[in-house]
Amino acid sequence: MMQMRGRVRAAVLALAICTTAGAASANDLASPESFAKITDEAARSAAMFSELGRVLTSPRCVNCHPAGDRPHQGDMGRLHQPPVERGGDGKGTPTMRCSTCHQAANFDPGRVPGHPEWHLAPIEMAWQGKTIAEICQQIKDPARNGGRAVDALIDHIGKDTLVGWAWAPGFGRSPAPGTQEQAGALVKAWAESGAACPAK
Repeated sequence: MMQMRGRVRAAVLALAICTTAGAASANDLASPESFAKITDEAARSAAMFSELGRVLTSPRCVNCHPAGDRPHQGDMGRLHQPPVERGGDGKGTPTMRCSTCHQAANFDPGRVPGHPEWHLAPIEMAWQGKTIAEICQQIKDPARNGGRAVDALIDHIGKDTLVGWAWAPGFGRSPAPGTQEQAGALVKAWAESGAACPAK
């Protein structure tokens, strides 16, 4: 009887380990190397952007790239409370600046995310409600991506600390898929393979 209980416990533990490992890997981003079997370079490039799109369309990114002048929040993308507005510089209105609540770092007891440069993306960079293909075309266009060349997106997505907040968003918020390093590697490989966009 004791042996049987021991086997059951071992089986339950093994199942728990496998389940946890599967859940962790499901949130990883595919590496650029994993697309090597796609021999057509444009198709491979587009496929890598589609994988990166899992990050760009996550709530961590879309909430700060809204279609309107109000940010969204939480994993469900609800309108920001209190009802703040973008303002002329993306950092709020003169009477309600983002920095009033959003300090230099996450404040988990108050569930308030933070970073020294907290702000909304410019309205030209709105991604909310767009397909991955539409975001791809937009992110390549300097008029709609903050004046960046495609190569500059490598550091912006892969190293910028405000973008990096998406992977350490604090209590009650799911991080973006993968890691910032993995996202940076995908952007680099996408740019180097012609920066092709998915069809949809």
